Amino acid sequence: MLIDRPRAPKQPEIANQPVIPVLQKSAVSPEPLTLSTRLYNADLAPTKVEGRRWSGYNIFTLWANDVHSLGNYGFALGLFALGLGGWQILLALGIGSALLFVLLTISGYMGHKTGIPFPVMARIAFGVRGAQLASLIRGGVAIVWFGIQTFLASLVLRVLLIAIFPGLESMDQNSILGLSTLGWITFGALWLLQTYVVQHGMDMIRKYEAFAGPIILVTLAALAIWVLVEAGGTIAWSTADHLTGGVMWREIFAGAALWVSIYATFVLNFCDFTRACKTRKSIFHGNFWGIPINVLFFGAIVVVMAGGQYKINGEIVASPADVVNAIPNTPLLVIASLALIILTVAVNLMANFVAPIYALTNLFPQKLNFARAGLVSAVIGLVILPWNLYNSPAVINYFLGGLGALLGPLFGIIIADYWLIRKAKINVPELYTDAPSGAYYYRHGINPRALAAFLPAALSSLAIAFAPVLSSLAAFAWFIGAGLGAVIYFALADRTVTFDDVSGESIAVESVH
Repeated sequence: MLIDRPRAPKQPEIANQPVIPVLQKSAVSPEPLTLSTRLYNADLAPTKVEGRRWSGYNIFTLWANDVHSLGNYGFALGLFALGLGGWQILLALGIGSALLFVLLTISGYMGHKTGIPFPVMARIAFGVRGAQLASLIRGGVAIVWFGIQTFLASLVLRVLLIAIFPGLESMDQNSILGLSTLGWITFGALWLLQTYVVQHGMDMIRKYEAFAGPIILVTLAALAIWVLVEAGGTIAWSTADHLTGGVMWREIFAGAALWVSIYATFVLNFCDFTRACKTRKSIFHGNFWGIPINVLFFGAIVVVMAGGQYKINGEIVASPADVVNAIPNTPLLVIASLALIILTVAVNLMANFVAPIYALTNLFPQKLNFARAGLVSAVIGLVILPWNLYNSPAVINYFLGGLGALLGPLFGIIIADYWLIRKAKINVPELYTDAPSGAYYYRHGINPRALAAFLPAALSSLAIAFAPVLSSLAAFAWFIGAGLGAVIYFALADRTVTFDDVSGESIAVESVH
């Protein structure tokens, strides 16, 4: 299918591009095709099968960090406040995690087979140019959350520093663009740490996640045990106003659906990580231990924290950070705070940094590589002054909520195209050519059938997310959007096309480069 690499000069080193290969003729491409520098560089290229380093343990530690994020604890503890008891919370999380295990596994297999990141994966359904829509929506959501999560981690660091050095409290009283002097110092320190890690590529992120995972699991288990001891060894399994009957069951299923929706971003771009997995078993085992098993462990900690604190003083804890702040022993407070900071950085790196990096690299592949796109993402995450955005409900609800509502339709279309229409037959090299005869050029580089499926599904998702009359369906918005996108696209798909299954190995680069 592919000839040897041409004797052309190498691309500029600043773009991190290998020599651009040329495709031979095929059933799909009647004329030789040159891979486009507008679509191909070393970070967007498929990864070679040999030399991939991500194991099942690495996938597990992704979830060991992300599942135990402070935001997830806030969500699950909110279920207790809503009136669900211990077993109902565990059931809701169990149903949600079972669905997630399936969704993340089929999404992860796509990355392992093709070796490509999400922006390139989106070209299959949306076209080599239309894929910018999907990658920018995913990246846009992530880049704002990167800034916000860095800010939230900086709050924990501020509390920690003031606990150790009380004199620093005077630096936390002023305001410079909405942030105190101490706030700028703590935010800047965490911003620099994350930017440094990303400058060393995906393998450094893999190592950080592997380092952080065990620390998080041990720390949060210890916090739960501390609460249990303070509560006298027993907990309250529900509040005085606990739900029963049909309302209870609706909230259980709504909680399960919302748990899946929390990972709406990850199910889209999980291939960014699994493209470096050694085997499909790595994905399956990492997901199994990291999603259903780890989520049940997470649920147990939630139930102990919520029920224990409720028994102690009749109050419902809102976050593990609240438990940390209540620790009377300063050394233990320091250790727990450091663990929460390590956790938040780990979550931010994988959930909110990788996606915009690939989105920007896909937008400017001749100018940006992974490290440079990481720096651009970090700068954007800083200049938007995320603490001001976080304090604006309108921004969170309408901007991030609106973009989030579009993720379901994108997932439905991409999954239907890959698994149901093409049955996993992908011509990987032709994802990197913008010649009109290319398999994924469609019409001017855009697949009109994908757009025709996306628009009504996206409008439906937005209506469910924001129309008060449809508020009862809001918890299930992601499933409705994904289902509509998949069904409409499946109905519109061209059944006359014959699909080639061509490996990208001949144009692949080393997994670590």
